[in-house]
Amino acid sequence: MAGGAIVNTRGGKDYPGKLTLFVFLTCVVAATGGLIFGYDIGISGGVTSMDSFLEKFFPEVYRKEKSDKSTNQYCKFDSQLLTTFTSSLYLAALIASFFASTVTRTFGRKWSMFGGGLVFLIGAALNGAAKNVLMLILGRILLGVGVGFANQSVPVYLSEMAPARLRGMLNIGFQLMITIGILAANLINYGTSKIEGGWGWRVSLALAAVPAGIISLGALFLPDTPNSLIERGHPEEAKHMLRRIRGTDDIDEEYDDLVAASQESNRVKHPWANIVKRKYRPQLTMTILIPFFQQLTGINVIMFYAPVLFKTIGFGDDASLMSAVITGLVNVFATFVSIFTADKLGRRKLFLQGGCQMLVCQIIVGTLIAIKFGTSGEGHFSKAYAAFVVLFICVYVAGFAWSWGPLGWLVPSEIFPLEIRSAGQSINVSVNMLFTFVIAQAFLAMLCHMKFGLFYFFGGWVLIMTIFIALFLPETKNVPIEEMILVWKAHWFWGKFIADDDIHVGNVEMGIDRSKIYA
Repeated sequence: MAGGAIVNTRGGKDYPGKLTLFVFLTCVVAATGGLIFGYDIGISGGVTSMDSFLEKFFPEVYRKEKSDKSTNQYCKFDSQLLTTFTSSLYLAALIASFFASTVTRTFGRKWSMFGGGLVFLIGAALNGAAKNVLMLILGRILLGVGVGFANQSVPVYLSEMAPARLRGMLNIGFQLMITIGILAANLINYGTSKIEGGWGWRVSLALAAVPAGIISLGALFLPDTPNSLIERGHPEEAKHMLRRIRGTDDIDEEYDDLVAASQESNRVKHPWANIVKRKYRPQLTMTILIPFFQQLTGINVIMFYAPVLFKTIGFGDDASLMSAVITGLVNVFATFVSIFTADKLGRRKLFLQGGCQMLVCQIIVGTLIAIKFGTSGEGHFSKAYAAFVVLFICVYVAGFAWSWGPLGWLVPSEIFPLEIRSAGQSINVSVNMLFTFVIAQAFLAMLCHMKFGLFYFFGGWVLIMTIFIALFLPETKNVPIEEMILVWKAHWFWGKFIADDDIHVGNVEMGIDRSKIYA
């Protein structure tokens, strides 16, 4: 793009500026959009394991569960009706993310966040007051619409507001909020399950209004990103905002690059048609495969159904919810590792290390369950043995929380040029939601049929995705998002998809050190 800087050996320009309190606070407020997604992931498994909830809305499932005298530990909870309730949200989020793309591009990132929070708030109210399954499903669909809008706009907002050298840290705030949402939901489920009178599930579902209220109110006070302001024809506001978020008056070079990116963007009237062009093949591949792989790490097997899973492997009701709280805590604290290392070690090292850690843990957990339950599903865990299983599940969760968890949202949000950024993020969200839906829908049936082999199944996918990252993902740390095309051009495989004419970088010299791209 325009400007006279030399691309440094870390992979991108180093614009003047610092992390200001203003940009830190705006990123924290925006990241709270992750709370609604995390809360829902955590709350669903706990509520669907409460007898009072099942008895009211899914009496057949409740009767089947109570009359099931089978000791088969793999097939106790297999109900497609129940999993349809859980996973209907993700289909709604998938569809909503495409509409969110237009809103985000036309009206700005903040209004997409506000709309998502507001719709989620209405869904939470419907669910808390639900009298029948119809109200429950309708509320769930509205929650999905809210998640679709928030997940589409928040990562893009964070990547655009953050200085390039701190983009990883600030963007991962979104994943941190997801993990806090999951933990809060697990703690709330633990408390509401003890409420006498069988209405605890209402409290769990209605409290989703709290994170929805936070992002809705917060979005009203958020400024729009300079990228979005320029894109929508407000150059002076964009310049003022850039000075404010960078804490310096020396913003001309970065501003010129944003204007050049916007001019390129304005030539694209149909981003959905443009995104399939050959020059965008690297980004399109990543925004499809990274969320696809993220769901096939098997993390949702643990997080969705943590209470059910721990109940299945022999824990009591309270112990199973407490085990979910333990994994939730691990998830939160391990996410801090990526916050402090993503911009220092880089994305690739975290992806590769986390992948190896998850693979080893899945093999161990699968083997431990196989030893006790075999293929028959008959058996029982001693407390010491069960604690051992939980230990390796926690190590697995930690590996995910500092690799595929945060980076699965960070990398797709930072690799697209402005002209197709909203469309690209919508694809990222929709692929993520589609496979979240598929895994949620299929998990219990897969556990019943594949038994302990399910852990080996996901382990095999982790091996594939780790090899994929090693070969095909270049390092993107410290690279301004409007200069990211230089990284793809320098890559051994993706470079051939990008012609020299596709690079509109003004006076920038392509001084990228290839060895840093694969480091």
